[in-house]
Amino acid sequence: MNYIGSKHKLSNFIKESIYSVVGNDLSNKIFCDIFAGTGIVGRNFKKEVKQVISNDLEYYSYVLNRNYIANTLIIDRQSQLIDELNKLSDTEGFIFKNYCKEGLTDRQYFSNENGKKIDSIRIKIEEWKKEKYINEDEYFFLLSSLLESADKVANTASVYGAYLKHLKKSAQKSLLLSPAIFDTTTSSHQVYNKDSNELIKEIKGDILYLDPPYNARQYGANYHILNTIARYDNFIPKGKTGLRQYNKSKYCSKSTVMTEFDLLIKNAAFSTIFLSYNNEGLMSVEDVKSIMSKYGKYDLASTSYQRFKADKDSNRNHRASKTEEYLHILVKD
Repeated sequence: MNYIGSKHKLSNFIKESIYSVVGNDLSNKIFCDIFAGTGIVGRNFKKEVKQVISNDLEYYSYVLNRNYIANTLIIDRQSQLIDELNKLSDTEGFIFKNYCKEGLTDRQYFSNENGKKIDSIRIKIEEWKKEKYINEDEYFFLLSSLLESADKVANTASVYGAYLKHLKKSAQKSLLLSPAIFDTTTSSHQVYNKDSNELIKEIKGDILYLDPPYNARQYGANYHILNTIARYDNFIPKGKTGLRQYNKSKYCSKSTVMTEFDLLIKNAAFSTIFLSYNNEGLMSVEDVKSIMSKYGKYDLASTSYQRFKADKDSNRNHRASKTEEYLHILVKD
């Protein structure tokens, strides 16, 4: 998925930095990705560590990580289930009615056809779960597959804060449900859908990786449609963009971020902590250093990379620019 703050391009940098501190053999380590997003970092360590603990406040993120991290065994019926869902007749359900041009509103997050496809697949997945035709692992595998497949045909400039006036090329394609393939492992993993500052009091391990929101953008607002598909609950969408009620992170506010971050580090029962943060964040390098240094030996690594930019097909002009990504390192006392 094209995701704000995604660490996909930085995976090697993060891995090499972690290896340089804790060594290359992580087979007995518990690795926690506590602001997981789409789970890219946890997925990269899943086969290397004893256990991954994954968490995010957003439900769509929980769904993705419940599949990519917590699922460990091959799903024998994978192709059969995907094929059955792709053959369903269209349904004029919640997504079509609220987020498509010919629905009850003028919103156009998806083409009419794709809105109906999302509805029919989402309804059937829920029916299968209630009928116990699918188990919990299959449920989250199929739900993750739908989220990612729907995102590929969304009529947005990559985030869901607004939709485009005209259907872009990728949004005109018919949705095809594709499997969200996960890595199999012999060990089990944990996935949570909690406030990170609360969860940190309940868990412990060896490596804590932090990738909190950097600025005032709230993920619950930017990806509200994914939460709606994931939850498929009944509510009245608000305003032009059809917003739902969403979580507001204290990491997105200048007045609360430093207090929240300090408490997180203080309560972390992990021997090594790594924080990804860039030069456009609410906290400065000195802010982070002053907090982390209170709790052990501090160090800093950095790299430049091309920043996230909106979809090229959104009819906007974008200049490629570089962002300085910092990896703050703490070996706790």
